[in-house]
Amino acid sequence: MTPRTHREVRLAARPQGPVTDDLFEIVEVPVPEPGPGQVLVRNTVMGVAAVMRTLMDETSVVPMPSYEIGEPLHGAAVGEVVAAPGTDLQPGDLVEHRLGWREYAVVDADQAHRLDPGLLPDPAACLSQGPTAWMGVVRGAEVRPGDTVFITGAAGGVGSLAGQIARLRGAARIIGSTGSREKADRLIKEFGYDAVVIRGGGPMEEQLRAAAPEGIDAVFDNVGGEQLQAALALANRGARIAIVGALAGQLSGDTTATKVEIDTLALLSHSITLRGVALYEHLDLIPEWNQRFGEGLREGTLTFPHVRLQGIEQAPRALRELTEGRHLGAVLVEL
Repeated sequence: MTPRTHREVRLAARPQGPVTDDLFEIVEVPVPEPGPGQVLVRNTVMGVAAVMRTLMDETSVVPMPSYEIGEPLHGAAVGEVVAAPGTDLQPGDLVEHRLGWREYAVVDADQAHRLDPGLLPDPAACLSQGPTAWMGVVRGAEVRPGDTVFITGAAGGVGSLAGQIARLRGAARIIGSTGSREKADRLIKEFGYDAVVIRGGGPMEEQLRAAAPEGIDAVFDNVGGEQLQAALALANRGARIAIVGALAGQLSGDTTATKVEIDTLALLSHSITLRGVALYEHLDLIPEWNQRFGEGLREGTLTFPHVRLQGIEQAPRALRELTEGRHLGAVLVEL
């Protein structure tokens, strides 16, 4: 039986700095009814991501709609179809869509993507940031056999998969960056990193030079700022540098934190490629990733680092703790 009411998380105020719990409001509202061409979905799990901090601002350069005060937030979720009158979906179908942050959602049928229950061992893995990691490694940094690769933000939902993908692509040495010794040790022991530099653990360029004495061939940059500057200083001839994220600014709300000085003569003389890559321009990679991810999870060649919090009331905490760097891997909320 479908309940008469459900809970959703709304934006109560815009942040002036870090994410805090008082920026959110959890309200109980009637369960919506689907109209023509719509489906009612009972959400079972949702994901949080760094971009959500950016969307809490009134305006941003991200090509996604900002959250509105007094309205529910939105983001990737997986759920079960409850009602789908006049559509190709059926009650019980598992779907992925973009209306998380609520226990029930009415979704346009063409925006609810039916999931093959056998594609991934755990449907929640559909919420991994693997497509971004795959895009950045394969098309952005073009990682090749024998490369020395530097991945910034290596302990996040993207970076913890990017290192694994780089290894599958034949990288000879993989270096990551993170914010604590504990995470650094886990990246080396559990996720195949050869070395990890630590934010705040000394000058970044000095740390990176010690970890990569022969320079860097490919960079997967998810942070910007000092870390990208250090990577540029150590880039070998023909290095490929992919700008995949800007966590230094996204998590703090300070966009100046991502800025770097670039020596264009050095880029030219060393034939270095510097490119920004965004998933919305590479959506064709998602089916390929899902197939590779499913195979890797079953064979043990890939893992899905993540944590799960229980209950929609934990969603604000999930985003706050993600922006504070509390967890390694993706952060999910079971609803």
